[in-house]
Amino acid sequence: MKTTLIYLIIFLYGTVIGSFLNVCILRIPKGESIVTDRSHCLQCGYRLRWFDLIPLFSYLLLHGKCRQCKQPISIQYPLVEAGNGLLWVLTFWFCSFSWDTVLLCAVVSVLLVISVIDFRTYEIPISLTLCLTILAGTRLLLQPQNWLTCLLGAGAVSGMLLILFLLTSGRGMGGGDIKLMAAAGLLLGWKPVLLSLFVGCLYGCVIHITRMKLTKEGHVLAFGPYLAMGIVTAIWFGEKLVGWYLTLFL
Repeated sequence: MKTTLIYLIIFLYGTVIGSFLNVCILRIPKGESIVTDRSHCLQCGYRLRWFDLIPLFSYLLLHGKCRQCKQPISIQYPLVEAGNGLLWVLTFWFCSFSWDTVLLCAVVSVLLVISVIDFRTYEIPISLTLCLTILAGTRLLLQPQNWLTCLLGAGAVSGMLLILFLLTSGRGMGGGDIKLMAAAGLLLGWKPVLLSLFVGCLYGCVIHITRMKLTKEGHVLAFGPYLAMGIVTAIWFGEKLVGWYLTLFL
């Protein structure tokens, strides 16, 4: 019962941060402030009150419509809120209760913002990559014994992607993906970041081919969301999967 309550609290905190993530997703691509401007309806400009901003519950109580103009509110808002809450719960579930896990929850939230923005715009804002790099650097300061493997990780995947970028004149890989994987390598180390690339490519192949079959989606894909999924998989299961893989050859 106590454990269930703790996870419920983690989920609720995650949804609160998820509400802020929606602000980031909306404003960062437009170059707008995520701090000073008050939240408002995109249709009529109605400035939202505190009771309009309760994660999940406000959307349900308003039946997914603006209080003022009654225009539909994007389903993205509750999905991101609930999604971030669930990601936080799973991160604590798989990574144990520690300050490192709190930092990893922040990483997962940044990856969620990157995924949605890249999916919508085919761009990964440099500010988000910088935020991820700062979190990775903070983790390295807290775990200085991992400095060598993390520095190797920063170049392990990003170096390969940079070569692909140069060989294809930017058509085979985006610059934002290279920076993303450099930050991820600094966070995870070289073995887990290689795993994240492999898993991300696997996710991309399976999911995008399925989307192409079901929705007539084109061949061009935003690779950032799949890389982010691979990074999260490495955060949750990296050590176990790498250990299992190595046992096949030792």
